[in-house]
Amino acid sequence: MGALLMRGMIAGLIASLLAFGFAKIIGEPQVDRAIAFEEAAHTPAPGEAEEPELVSRDVQASVGLLTGVALYGTALGGLFALAYAFISGRLLHLPPRSTALVIAAVGFLVLYLVPYLKYPANPPAVGQGETISYRTELYFGMIVFSLFALAIAISFGRQAFDTLGGWTASIVGAAVYLVLVVIAAYALPVINEVPEKFPADLLWNFRIASLGTQFILWAAIGLLFGWLIAGDRERLAR
Repeated sequence: MGALLMRGMIAGLIASLLAFGFAKIIGEPQVDRAIAFEEAAHTPAPGEAEEPELVSRDVQASVGLLTGVALYGTALGGLFALAYAFISGRLLHLPPRSTALVIAAVGFLVLYLVPYLKYPANPPAVGQGETISYRTELYFGMIVFSLFALAIAISFGRQAFDTLGGWTASIVGAAVYLVLVVIAAYALPVINEVPEKFPADLLWNFRIASLGTQFILWAAIGLLFGWLIAGDRERLAR
């Protein structure tokens, strides 16, 4: 298990470097535009002192971004390895590379894409400061609903496997998951705090950059982890 966990963390670290490159090139210019919009829209009151900048924007966009993405990616890679150890041979009976790719695809869908579709990422200047805790709770609530729906879908799929076969059982499980997350998304409140005159292209580009960063991270972890595990098995087989 220790070697498996190490492989996952290595895959996560390398994947985080790729995700950082994408976020730096594609995402950071959108953040700069959003900050400029926020500063232009803010009219300081007479005598109002500027808030001290604890961390400079240059540090945030370079070392800070790299550190945050690297820590997140490494931790995600470790959790990915644990998920692989639990799922491989129990829920999936596929070669290592295929198993890793399936886990990456499902993880990206359940833990990021579905919650993202309900509560997408927002750049600076979008969202009110007094609702940040409430919005965070809703976002993580959607993640919990998504995981809960996945567990129910897997249960339905496994029960249908013996009578309907693997392909039909997979469709049944996917349909159950889809219905449950649609119900959850409909039941949870809508959050819309985009300021008037906020550039629509900026909002769109930022959200695409956020989505692309996560996609690269999950895809790279799946590919790298599968390659590392398959390589280990091939060496042992010789």
